[in-house]
Amino acid sequence: MPFSDKKFTKPDFKKIAENLWEIPTSFKEGMRVPVRIYATEKLLNQMDLEVFDQASNASTLPGLLKYSYVFSDGHSGYGVPVGWAGAFELDGGIISPGAIGFDIGCGMRLIKTNLSFDEMKPKVKELTNMLFKMVPAGVGATSYQEPKEISRIPEGTFREIVEEGGDWALRNGYAWKSDMERTERHGKISGADFSKVSKSAYSRGKSQLGTLGSGNHYLEIQVIDKLFDEATARKWGLGDIENQVCIMVHTGSRGFGHQICTDYLETFVKAMQRDNVKVLDRQLAYAKISSEEGQNYIKAMSAAINFSYMNRQLITYQIRKAFEKVFSRSAEDMQMELIYDVAHNTASIEKHDVDGRQREVIVHRKGATRSFGPGNPELAPIFRSTGQPVIVGGSMETGSFLCVGTKKAEEDTFGTTLHGSGRTMSRSKAKKMVRGEDLQRDMLARGIYVKATTMAGLAEEAGFSYKDINEVVDSMHSSGISLKVLKLRPIANVKG
Repeated sequence: MPFSDKKFTKPDFKKIAENLWEIPTSFKEGMRVPVRIYATEKLLNQMDLEVFDQASNASTLPGLLKYSYVFSDGHSGYGVPVGWAGAFELDGGIISPGAIGFDIGCGMRLIKTNLSFDEMKPKVKELTNMLFKMVPAGVGATSYQEPKEISRIPEGTFREIVEEGGDWALRNGYAWKSDMERTERHGKISGADFSKVSKSAYSRGKSQLGTLGSGNHYLEIQVIDKLFDEATARKWGLGDIENQVCIMVHTGSRGFGHQICTDYLETFVKAMQRDNVKVLDRQLAYAKISSEEGQNYIKAMSAAINFSYMNRQLITYQIRKAFEKVFSRSAEDMQMELIYDVAHNTASIEKHDVDGRQREVIVHRKGATRSFGPGNPELAPIFRSTGQPVIVGGSMETGSFLCVGTKKAEEDTFGTTLHGSGRTMSRSKAKKMVRGEDLQRDMLARGIYVKATTMAGLAEEAGFSYKDINEVVDSMHSSGISLKVLKLRPIANVKG
């Protein structure tokens, strides 16, 4: 179902393997590498044609290695599809903000408890209302007033936060030591430089730490519904309790990251005009990594990713406080440990095997998650024997999955997999098909309590506007790119 009125050509897909398709370089002039799509035939046919046009445009970018990848949750986005990845040569390669996204560092976080659904059920509404109060949501939402030091952050402290990431959170008492061990990159990307961030970006971000934002961002109370890999789940501290309660958070760098992307897209477009560099789509504006513009963006982008880690960390701090207020127990007593935090809008310098030798590459992931397998040296010791957790968020009606990364992903997709369900229609179309008030009542009747800032925003996120979460996850599981560990079902949701 197309998201726009533009006309696009349907490619002739070549079937490479079960749930793996290819668009050859002959599809569009200038393509340097083929497009590879991981999807069932049904999911492939559900993708709007602009997905294939955008993925083919991306394959014309200089220095792209192997393939332009689209995953089973893919749908059209800005410049490249959401659910896309591409690895570029580091030496002489490029960086493209549009291929990372406006919500830099947007990602998922899963927190466990030792509570069962039976213990949670009487408290669901009270807890959800408390979370709605303590974790602000919606367009332009600003930080909760407690703790006061994060409600309007002075510039010096903000610099520390975005340059130090997890180190700042630990030093100031907003994180447990285990939180950083269980956050991708240990909660910090080195090389972040606040001086490469505009005053406008700081102005937008200084009061938004600890907030969800709007759109498909959410805080969800869930219970483990089904175990697929019991051994892995137990190694991560999950599955010992029947109907174990967990909390999932989906948000990113808010206005801070959005402004950084906006600023550098403008900078890159001007630099390309200056240097007479052409690109098929203005939204794919890029700079060489070695250029001043490219280096400045990487430093600013890293600050936005650190902001996103700390945004989810401060939300975790507030979640623990909310649970303590409602259950009159300490977060430690309720074993509210982080399972994992992973970003899915990033560019990451990594080592991968390319043509039989290890090379440093820069992997752009937009709506795509790292899926590193067992033994990867970038993983914390707790995940070395299993592979990294992969958090796959579904719609607020259908549940989510926790998966695990694989060696095959490292070999075939530069260690990358899907990130969520993936939309099947625009938000404006979804709003025409259901009223938020009706959806809220229907979900409550099915045992899902929802607090939302607006009913229009709730309607935009109706389950029917997303692909079947089971099918998108199964397609990657059967391909060996990420493997199912467990499924979670929602019992309450806070929406922006």
